[in-house]
Amino acid sequence: MIDQAAPKTHAEASRARKDIVLGEAVDEARLVRFVAGPDGVVIPDVARKLPGRGMWVAADRESIAAAVKKNAFSRSAKAKLFAPADLADQVERLLAKRVLDGLGLARRSGSIISGFEKVLAALASGKTAWLIEAADGAEDGRRKVFSAARKAPNAPRILGMFTSDELGLALGGENVIHTALLAGRGTDRWTLDVERLSGFRPFTPPDWVVRQNEEP
Repeated sequence: MIDQAAPKTHAEASRARKDIVLGEAVDEARLVRFVAGPDGVVIPDVARKLPGRGMWVAADRESIAAAVKKNAFSRSAKAKLFAPADLADQVERLLAKRVLDGLGLARRSGSIISGFEKVLAALASGKTAWLIEAADGAEDGRRKVFSAARKAPNAPRILGMFTSDELGLALGGENVIHTALLAGRGTDRWTLDVERLSGFRPFTPPDWVVRQNEEP
């Protein structure tokens, strides 16, 4: 379904890498890979495809800011490297694009349901892994969908990181407010990217009332 060079097995997803800030081994799924460009500039490699020796940092804004401030990239590479001050912002943009691109792939594979009534039906079926709500959607509709999510046989996780326009561009539609992502192996891999992105922006806007037992 959603194939973006993500880990193909649980063992691969759980492979440990040394976090250059902590100096400890951490699951690769929780890290962002960086490489040194030919000009000595540190480049984020969120897809883990770029050539060169990887340098790994926890997928959150504070850890990447610390890596820049402490010159951790140069120490790790044993060479003088330049880490831009906006490196964490670069990672956030790249991860957000990756997550949205993954939704586009899911739509083409038939794993995305959009529209108020269709999403309610998907929730009732118990097959929804993620309920994706536009950050700028109306509160009344969102409250009704959240109520249905709480009553679902398998309560989905909730995502509200993107606006209606952003979701529309990813899904090839207009006024995209309510979306359900169905469960599946590809969805599990996509979830790893969402969790990395959550180190840079919250799962849902702070003023939303989600009322789920699990964190959204």
